Amino acid sequence: MKPYAEVIGDPISHSKSPAIHGFWLDALDIDAEYRATHVTPDGLAAYLDSRRADPAWRGCNITIPHKQAALDLVEDRGGVRETIGAVNTVIRADDGALIGTNTDAGGFYAPIAGLDLEGKHAVVIGAGGAARAILFALSKIGIGRVTIQNRNVLKAAALLSSFGIKGDAVPLGTKLPVASLLVNSSALGMAGQPVLDLDLSPLPQDAVVYDIVYAPLETALLAQAHARELDTVDGLDMLIGQAALAFELFFDAEPPRDRDDELREILTA
Repeated sequence: MKPYAEVIGDPISHSKSPAIHGFWLDALDIDAEYRATHVTPDGLAAYLDSRRADPAWRGCNITIPHKQAALDLVEDRGGVRETIGAVNTVIRADDGALIGTNTDAGGFYAPIAGLDLEGKHAVVIGAGGAARAILFALSKIGIGRVTIQNRNVLKAAALLSSFGIKGDAVPLGTKLPVASLLVNSSALGMAGQPVLDLDLSPLPQDAVVYDIVYAPLETALLAQAHARELDTVDGLDMLIGQAALAFELFFDAEPPRDRDDELREILTA
């Protein structure tokens, strides 16, 4: 049977991961497939059990809402639970073991690697699985302070504490502080979800606004940032970055990142 990998989530129809991995498989002439599979929270354990016995299955990427729940269903050989606390990628070992890892942190950081954020202030919207990867990355580069906006303030405060980051947790919609980086790690602004309505006026002109939502690519948040002529990072940058790391794990090949511009044209057509 032809090797294959998947992306799973609930919902999943919006996912661009099959187009990304399919582009790379075609470019490298690899005889394999990458699929999108709808998996509900109640069906997550059964899905993983079914794939464990399938030698053609190379693994899966995991999106909302399974990134934390999946951690209890796979082996954690890299200490992800003690660091990020969420998995976005599962690979099947030759012995059938399912191993969880996280490529979100690397995918998030790559587009902002050239920024000097050490000692600076960042704002993160949301406190879910993606926020965990983002906070992990920010902690590694020496961010000075993080303000998390979230509906559940206690959850956000606990998240800051778990990463040992100085900062504060405030309700969603609270006036923004002066910050060098604003990251939307939530689903707000995604097609079918409420718009993320923030007043960006407190941000300085050299601030960067980063929205991990990619459907639509031009979210209301990024549109506001563009209107103020702030530097922005869209969701495709993180999506492609984390996908590249997962692709190597699934198919044992390095994707052709020199063709990213061509790939982005396909994804935004």
